[in-house]
Amino acid sequence: MADLSGIVKAYDIRGVVGEQIDAALVREFGAAFALLIKPDSPSVVIGHDMRDSSPELAAAFADGVTSQGLDVVLIGLASTDELYFASGSMNMPGAMFTASHNPAKYNGIKLCRAGASPVGQDTGLIELRDTVEQGVPAFDGQPGQVTEQDVLADYAAYLRNLVDLSTSRPLKIVVDAGNGMGGHTVPTVFDGMPIDIVPMYFELDGNFPNHEANPLDPANIVDLQAKVREVGADAGVAFDGDADRCFVVDERGEPVSPSAITALVAVRELAKEPGGTIIHNLITSKGVPEIVTEHGGKPVRTRVGHSFIKAEMATTGAIFGGEHSAHYYFRDFWRADTGMLAAMHVLAALGEQDGTLSALTAEYSRYAASGEINSTVTDQVARLMAVKDEFGSRQGVTYDEMDGLTVQLADGSWFNLRPSNTEPLLRLNVEAADSAAVKTLTDEVLAIIRG
Repeated sequence: MADLSGIVKAYDIRGVVGEQIDAALVREFGAAFALLIKPDSPSVVIGHDMRDSSPELAAAFADGVTSQGLDVVLIGLASTDELYFASGSMNMPGAMFTASHNPAKYNGIKLCRAGASPVGQDTGLIELRDTVEQGVPAFDGQPGQVTEQDVLADYAAYLRNLVDLSTSRPLKIVVDAGNGMGGHTVPTVFDGMPIDIVPMYFELDGNFPNHEANPLDPANIVDLQAKVREVGADAGVAFDGDADRCFVVDERGEPVSPSAITALVAVRELAKEPGGTIIHNLITSKGVPEIVTEHGGKPVRTRVGHSFIKAEMATTGAIFGGEHSAHYYFRDFWRADTGMLAAMHVLAALGEQDGTLSALTAEYSRYAASGEINSTVTDQVARLMAVKDEFGSRQGVTYDEMDGLTVQLADGSWFNLRPSNTEPLLRLNVEAADSAAVKTLTDEVLAIIRG
């Protein structure tokens, strides 16, 4: 078997269908996954998104699993957090076929152990890659059985039990599903609620005919912003392709930062469990730990990436975690990420009072930020060291290297510079008191990186 390091990423398996990944290869990954989890679990639950290639690849993976004597439960079309729900509620390892926000030619597999526990490079993906490359040993016993089960209604009921929207004041909400799995889950989750959903691009189409299903790119929420203003909605919500991330705009069509959403949801979770621990990654606004502390919670800072967040949640017993990338993690959802539950929290908070979403979120938006700025470099380490040398000797400056380089300046502004794991890029995030200060610091750092 050829080298598979190009498609086995930090958190998933992903590649171009027909070139890097096909049904035959996926069957081998299914058999290898069965070997990995066989000592602990007799069954695997499998879901897939709306991409043209997903049903075939999911079936091939199921064939691989059953070839090793394990049973399979197929849940069919699902969002990634719906697959996590199935894994958690059934206590089974799971496989989700999706390439999230990537273009139509891509597909991949997100894997978890029973209880939605993540499988990443350090927790099984490298072992899977090695097994497939070396050849999966044949199994001479009875093959497993395949059954089908629809879990959408149970998933929706579980979420609605965690966040009660039934007593909300009437709200008009525009939802842009981006032709992704939000179009499958939103109608069931919000059925019967006092929420008037104005749907955009709910038709399931893995070719993404309207825009890329990545709401963190400002170009992909332009339609949502316009529709919110056009219909006079109270808010807008955009989901990515597999609907595990959500992005929010207010009644003016203005984006609400994921850091503000993290702080808002954290306050709501702390109201239910005073003194609880809240996880935030190191690119999240410093307003998040400030607000968590002010509400009696314990903020814990982590590296970027869901495996780090989930591991820290398990260690600390944290009740909630948020990332700058609009991933939101809930202890009551098996520590898994679910954009739907975060969106429901925002709508519940809005529906409990008479003000606008912009007024509600203003108290959670304390600082200005640059967003993530990528620079192509030939030597990531040398450029990082140049930035460290320039800022590290300044009076009142502190820094750490938990994940890349994070520099705290004496005036309270800060930046983080991280190398990409897969591309020759440095990723810069800057936060300061106002947009002018953000621009000044951003320009200074970029001059060193790109100098």
